[in-house]
Amino acid sequence: MTDTLKLASRTSRMHASEIRELLKLLGRPDIISFAGGIPDPDLFPAEEFKQAFDAIMSGPEHQSALQYAPSEGYGPLREWLVQYMGRIGVPCALENIVLMSGSQQALDYIGKLFLNPGDTALVTWPTYMGALLAFNPYEPAYDRLALMGNRSAGDFADKAKAAGGEVKFAYMSSDFVNPTGETLTLAQRNRALDLGKELDIAVIEDGAYQELRYDGEAIPPIQALEIERCGSINEARTIYCGTFSKTLSPGLRVGWVCARSDIVDRLVMMKQAADLHSATINQMAINQVARACFDSQVAKANAVYRERRDCMLAGLAKHMPDGVTWTKPEGGMFIWVTLPEGVDAADLLSRSLETEKVAFVPGRPFFADGSNENTLRLSYSCMANDQIEEGMVRLGRLLRAAMPGA
Repeated sequence: MTDTLKLASRTSRMHASEIRELLKLLGRPDIISFAGGIPDPDLFPAEEFKQAFDAIMSGPEHQSALQYAPSEGYGPLREWLVQYMGRIGVPCALENIVLMSGSQQALDYIGKLFLNPGDTALVTWPTYMGALLAFNPYEPAYDRLALMGNRSAGDFADKAKAAGGEVKFAYMSSDFVNPTGETLTLAQRNRALDLGKELDIAVIEDGAYQELRYDGEAIPPIQALEIERCGSINEARTIYCGTFSKTLSPGLRVGWVCARSDIVDRLVMMKQAADLHSATINQMAINQVARACFDSQVAKANAVYRERRDCMLAGLAKHMPDGVTWTKPEGGMFIWVTLPEGVDAADLLSRSLETEKVAFVPGRPFFADGSNENTLRLSYSCMANDQIEEGMVRLGRLLRAAMPGA
């Protein structure tokens, strides 16, 4: 075909995920991969899911499991989520919960809901790459969300106006951020709410790693803090995005949004236009498994991931050359590594795959401006301790050879 089809201008903002491309390496036995921020499949509650699907298909719900369903989602699972959100400090009702095909779909809908071309999204620096991929097609500008900096709301607004629009929302992960593994402090969470109020914008809270805490004291979600201030979720500007992908199963693609009812209503309309509803049988299975073993499943996964995190932190301390620094997360799946200026992690990855057979994610795609090429993300979730130790030996050797003056 030689003719060029007339695509929308937004397609120029669509880019392939570097992480999704790197996941193809997981099937290569010669590669030690710290690239994919994915749960260990050996930890999935496979037997519980088998029992759930068997019960659904052999019981009275089998017809509705295979049928069209309400766009809001499966009622019993929404009821479970109302209880769960209440448990983490967010009192809400069924009208405040809508189920999504993973929280990634929620981010796409949020971009569609709020952004006109030229509007500004405030994001952390770095931020979740998938959020940038979801927002990009709606043609926003980005500004750096520095939650404890000196910038005023007026400064953010003026910069957004100069970019051709206005600030529409602030997006952030609250716990064990992808990619850095860091957690927002209580002061930072309250500053996000203050800034949201001053700018009169939505605050988007990505709670994907909420349950994966290994150390320290849990901090209330931003949405919980706001409800303490305003008294009701239906008065709150925070939109919470949750997912079962990191706790029960990513393959079933079940996530949710908890928000004020008028926002939920608009998200439901978007879902009706996009995919009608998320897979009914998957929602039913998630509901049964969550009710049967959510807490014990989280505890089992956390015990394994805590040990692997400790192993990677020990390996970094033992094998990294001077000039390399890294975060020390209290949970989640990631450690963020900063290299000396002048070392490009993308170039380093190419060399690593050829020589040391270690995969990681270069840091630049996590920055809205494509900066900070001297950073990289490591994930410890899918590697056994002996692989983590060997990977740190190889990575240290690679970095020593790449250091300025080596």
